[in-house]
Amino acid sequence: MSLSLEFCGEWFHIDPGEPFLVGREGPLELDDNQYLHRRFLVISHVDGMWWIENIGARLSATLADAEGVTQAYLQPGARLPLVYADTTLLFTAGRTTYEMRLVNNQPAYVPSAVSETSESGATTIGPIELTNSQLLLVLALSEPVLTGRGTTSSIPSSQSAADRLGWPITRFNRKLDHVCDRLTRYGVRGLHGGPEKLAVNRRARLVEHAVATRLVTPDMLYRLEDPAAYDDAN
Repeated sequence: MSLSLEFCGEWFHIDPGEPFLVGREGPLELDDNQYLHRRFLVISHVDGMWWIENIGARLSATLADAEGVTQAYLQPGARLPLVYADTTLLFTAGRTTYEMRLVNNQPAYVPSAVSETSESGATTIGPIELTNSQLLLVLALSEPVLTGRGTTSSIPSSQSAADRLGWPITRFNRKLDHVCDRLTRYGVRGLHGGPEKLAVNRRARLVEHAVATRLVTPDMLYRLEDPAAYDDAN
């Protein structure tokens, strides 16, 4: 049984007999970000299964299967089994979002595919449906991650994303509230909380979820070239 981690085109083969650390310490050398924990995530092999544990104090991570059918929110102190053949791992420290892949040659579970389209043409993941304008908002925030898949990316500010869409900031913030409220109702965690969730943390969590679950994909970015043409103006 082997597990490999891919980041920025470089592969790390994880030894079942030695825990693998992700953070400012460890083989990945993510030591250029002061907002990242020195010891953040630990991947280990216990009782015949691979596990990932969040040993950080503040940051969370998002994990999803390769098709984006299921996703998990890994908070500080939480631990999850890595059961899929291909798992996407995203986390944000400061304004930087990291995207990695975990490839398991003997997965314990293979997910079933689900439909991601509806007759109305709206974008859906399971029960979640976004209007055209809401999709534009998520695309504007996710654009750096979608154009730099598998690397590190910066989450745009609300003003920058609003400018990308040609919207006033008041409309952007109102739409952001609506998107976060809708996703929260469907069980997506980390989009509400204390006052700190209203700025970069909330935007980062939204991007992590949207990219991990394929709510937005690179082939949708063409909409940002002419946002008005795809805006329902709701």
